[in-house]
Amino acid sequence: MCFKKNDPTKDPVKPTRMSGPITSFALFNLRLSGMRAAQIYEIVPHGDLAEVSLYRPRYDQHDPDGRVLEEQVTCPMGRVLALLNDCSVLKWDGFDGPHPKGVLDGTMFRFQLDLGDGRVVTAHGSENFPSHFHDLTAGLYAIFREQGKDGHL
Repeated sequence: MCFKKNDPTKDPVKPTRMSGPITSFALFNLRLSGMRAAQIYEIVPHGDLAEVSLYRPRYDQHDPDGRVLEEQVTCPMGRVLALLNDCSVLKWDGFDGPHPKGVLDGTMFRFQLDLGDGRVVTAHGSENFPSHFHDLTAGLYAIFREQGKDGHL
């Protein structure tokens, strides 16, 4: 089947060779941005625990990191791995979600998961998301809420 450019029935997911459950990773990074605010979620494994951080971007030419830590919590690594596997993030590799025609604003995202073995899952889109994307963001919010934090800006 052929699709026209900007055809809403076009599947933005490209075939991937990644499969199986995620059992470890080196770094998780999810950037969300919209008209009003932006958020960066980062997860760094530390053995059986995961450090889950929420940053706000800072646009300063003198700051190469360009972000301010807003919240940080620690949770069991198994919880993070379960969330990533439940959301099938390996299937997101290569996702390129173009902005839908006629939508004037929305949320853009950029996702990267370094599996630590030379493979990196990447996905991005603009008001166009892979399957279970909203389950992933809800899971991140839940990790912060359980620690008495808000989890979003």
